[in-house]
Amino acid sequence: MRTRPSSDRPVFPETPDVDGAFPRLDEDQIDEVARHGTRRPAREGEVLYAEGDRGHDFFVVVSGLVHVLEQGEVVRAHGPGRFLGELGLLEGQPSFVTAVVAEPGEVVQLTADQLTELVRGDPVLGDLVLRAYLVRRAVLIGRSGGVQIIGSCFSPDTKRLLEFAARNRIPHRLVDTDKDAHAEELLRRVGVTIHETPVVLVPGGTTLRNPSNRKLARALGLHASPPPDQLADLLVVGAGPGGLAAVVYGAADGLDVVAVDSVAAGGQAGTTSRIENYLGFPAGISGPELAERAVLQAEKFGVPVTVSVEAVSFSAHDGHYVVGFDDSSRVRTRTLVISTGARYRRLDLPRLSDFESTDVYYAATVHEARECQANPVAIVGGGNSAGQAAVFLADRVPSVHLVVRGDDLNKDMSRYLVDRVTSHPRIEVLLRHEVVELLGDDKLGGVVVEDNRDHERRTLAVRALFVFIGATPCTAWLSSLITLDEDGFVLTGEHVATDDTWWQKGRRPFPLETNRPGVFAIGDVRSGSVKRVGSAVGEGAMVVRLVHDHLSFGARR
Repeated sequence: MRTRPSSDRPVFPETPDVDGAFPRLDEDQIDEVARHGTRRPAREGEVLYAEGDRGHDFFVVVSGLVHVLEQGEVVRAHGPGRFLGELGLLEGQPSFVTAVVAEPGEVVQLTADQLTELVRGDPVLGDLVLRAYLVRRAVLIGRSGGVQIIGSCFSPDTKRLLEFAARNRIPHRLVDTDKDAHAEELLRRVGVTIHETPVVLVPGGTTLRNPSNRKLARALGLHASPPPDQLADLLVVGAGPGGLAAVVYGAADGLDVVAVDSVAAGGQAGTTSRIENYLGFPAGISGPELAERAVLQAEKFGVPVTVSVEAVSFSAHDGHYVVGFDDSSRVRTRTLVISTGARYRRLDLPRLSDFESTDVYYAATVHEARECQANPVAIVGGGNSAGQAAVFLADRVPSVHLVVRGDDLNKDMSRYLVDRVTSHPRIEVLLRHEVVELLGDDKLGGVVVEDNRDHERRTLAVRALFVFIGATPCTAWLSSLITLDEDGFVLTGEHVATDDTWWQKGRRPFPLETNRPGVFAIGDVRSGSVKRVGSAVGEGAMVVRLVHDHLSFGARR
């Protein structure tokens, strides 16, 4: 049993329940939790779990008081009826906090496996725990707790690590070696020189010197182990909304599912600050939170999403398909769902690459808003992603300049977003304008825009540029085995019905099926798809039914 020496420090008052982060269980609920675990006394000073602990136990406070500490400082306190823990407990991540018994009492203790069983078996308690854990993760992110990334704000690797942590909703904060006075002391304490930065300090004492995304993912428990080599029923490559839906529905139906993504779950939706037209969320939901909820659902059905593993090859072998990954692993599968989505196009501008490592962004979340540091920004794009970014950032920076090449916002943007953009006092809409030049030395000092009617130019004194234009499909790994349209998107259904493969198979292709039987494409990567979160989720649910149809057809032959 780990204990901390008692202190004369006054007891921290119990933390109020904010937004459902710290609900209180009643006696019947505590008894139900206890059926899955053990009641036991808790002694003053006992460390229930510490920063860096993985798979630690789940605790409910029956009596007494527990302090929660971040880097040695008490930040929260929980009394009778409160349960401890955070999202990382369910996802195999190291704990970002320490829990210490401040006043002796009694606790109910469950192992991580027992907690998973409770969440799966009791919808009411399970939903209560999941909701609280989601809010607690948001609280941690807002406090800039968790992982410390020490490096220069001018460093491309520092930006890469920050973006990886943000996309995967890992609580983190930047210790800027150019601005933070205590950065040098912190580096000295962990035995690292300034030339070895950026470094990542993982709770528990692990120090990573300029790690790759994959190495960081493994250290943070993001399921970055190589995919299994056995024959799967269904492989889903790409964990955007459509891919996540396919994973959840496939796993719920009992299929042996493997899910991978090159960066993080969520796809382009995961880079969106707020989705307000998604059914069932009248107050809206952020893209990262939607992805987090879907990942929890997938894990509830026993399928983790492996991140930082990129598909690089595709082949057919012995009646099955084989996908190779950039870590030299491979997955053999009976069926494949391609949901790798599309990336925003880069602007064709001189010196763009000079600023992409510091001040050019292709996402607009809390992380990017924090990086802007209350400076004016410019956004390029006229679709929903650009509109959502403009509204989100306008509440956090002095001014937003929305640069749109076309002459009508209504052409590609939802009406509710058009109304919000045009009515916001801090958003200036520049229709029929394009960015033609980037200004500055090490940091972006402004952009030059040009009116595409009279070619009049104007300089915008912005310190960050956000780009949400067009889409380039992520299909290079498919080689020539999958039929693509002229823009590189995957053709499906009737568009490939004339392929000779189908005459040999004895049936016509299903909707969403490619020229290869049992290989399907959904979401933004599919030619002719509707670029909306709701439609991608619908395709993800639909494709599982088609996978069953394909497998049953093959069994009958």
